[in-house]
Amino acid sequence: MSTTKDFIVEQLKEEIAGFKAAVQEKSVGHVLKISDGIALVSGLSEAMMSEILMFKTDGGEVAGVALNLEESQVGVIVLGDYTLIKEGDEVAVTKRILEVPVGSALVGRVVNPLGEPLDGKGKITTDQFYPVEKIAPGVITRESVKQPLQTGVKAIDAMIPIGRGQRELIIGDRQIGKTALAIDTIINQKGQNVKCVYVAIGQKESKIANIVSKLEETGAMEYTTVVLAGASDPASLLYIAPYAGCAIAEYFLDKGEDVLIIYDDLSKHAVSYREISLLLRRPPGREAYPGDVFYLHSRLLERACKLNKDFGGGSITALPIIETQAGDISAYVPTNVISITDGQIFLEPELFYKGNRPAVNAGLSVSRVGSSAQIKAMKKVAGKMRLEAAQYRELAAFAQFGSDLDVDTKQKLERGKRLYEIFKQDQYQPLSVAKQVLSYYSLINGFMDNVPVEKIREFENGLHKAADQNAEVLQLIDEKKEVDEEVEGKLKSLIEDYKTTLDYLLKN
Repeated sequence: MSTTKDFIVEQLKEEIAGFKAAVQEKSVGHVLKISDGIALVSGLSEAMMSEILMFKTDGGEVAGVALNLEESQVGVIVLGDYTLIKEGDEVAVTKRILEVPVGSALVGRVVNPLGEPLDGKGKITTDQFYPVEKIAPGVITRESVKQPLQTGVKAIDAMIPIGRGQRELIIGDRQIGKTALAIDTIINQKGQNVKCVYVAIGQKESKIANIVSKLEETGAMEYTTVVLAGASDPASLLYIAPYAGCAIAEYFLDKGEDVLIIYDDLSKHAVSYREISLLLRRPPGREAYPGDVFYLHSRLLERACKLNKDFGGGSITALPIIETQAGDISAYVPTNVISITDGQIFLEPELFYKGNRPAVNAGLSVSRVGSSAQIKAMKKVAGKMRLEAAQYRELAAFAQFGSDLDVDTKQKLERGKRLYEIFKQDQYQPLSVAKQVLSYYSLINGFMDNVPVEKIREFENGLHKAADQNAEVLQLIDEKKEVDEEVEGKLKSLIEDYKTTLDYLLKN
């Protein structure tokens, strides 16, 4: 018994001799008020902007982000379940700015804005984190946009070309094909060595489930990450979603890769920020939006860029989406985003209901990068396409009055009808640039002039099938990227052979 006692005493002496008292400094505050996902906290004088704060509640720890730094209190947006938090709960600083996990492990996954998986495919293991907010690359690190990013949508690649590193706005009313255009662009990046990030802000989760299944079906999920802040998620997650998506894209940018990011849509993002700002008691401005709503989107979209070779040569191409009310592109948020971006693709309800899908309005749509983001072959065949499309709309409206038209006007009207038929394209069927060149070449050189308008799409599909059987022409366009004498000769030969075969089949 005494041996046991002596042993215990010796152990205690050793423990006491080796004990070193460490003073642990901890900055804590307390919740003054909590409502609608916003907490007002006192006693956190050391808190930083966008710092992660931890709320200690009876149901466990809940994370939040410092957004308002005032003299006596800090305004915090709660990223978890705010119903667990009550007045008087302890809040601790973490000395960590809000960050998201990044890396190849996120490719092919559906995550929330905090990088947590939503697809049931297990945990995402990565040891790299990027801050959600980051200063955009400076002017010295950038270079001009000149490499095309093919969307596979005929009307866009011909008239409103998009380059790698560009920011092109997709704008239009609801249910008019904005998301469809963006998803087609993602599908068309297969084999183009472009990573894609699709950020869904305030979208129905059933809609996103359909999009994800379509991306998986077409093999596009192999290079795509989906960041989802659903319609039922709190405004705080909707607010950080696009910045988190951009941070995920910046990881690949830093590796010198090309990335396409889609923000669907920034109208809901602005609304969520307005909600947060009003709850934080920030002064409202026009349409109750806070004064910094322009900065909200400019600091996000400026992160899209084309870096020069000294800085890796990577790029982020941004396709933000804005929903308009009754086609009003002069509203507050649409005009803000139009002024930040390098052009816009305007989708018009009138064209959509006429069956012209995608319903791209050639007059109001513009790409400020222009033909510098097109290959030479496309420049040659689609040079005057946008002007012709806009002129046709004007002439068609004028011709409705039934006045006598001269031969030149009639010819322009007939060509315009065929042009708009060619622009029609089914969803989830993006077209390679070589096939687009083939279609436009046959149109502008009069090969389609004697084809009835209602048969144009049938004629075009048949021409593409004939080109697939004789793949030499398409390969030549892909290799040379221009229509020289050799390519032109082969194009003419292919189209004439196809027309001869077609005439023979029709007669017999």
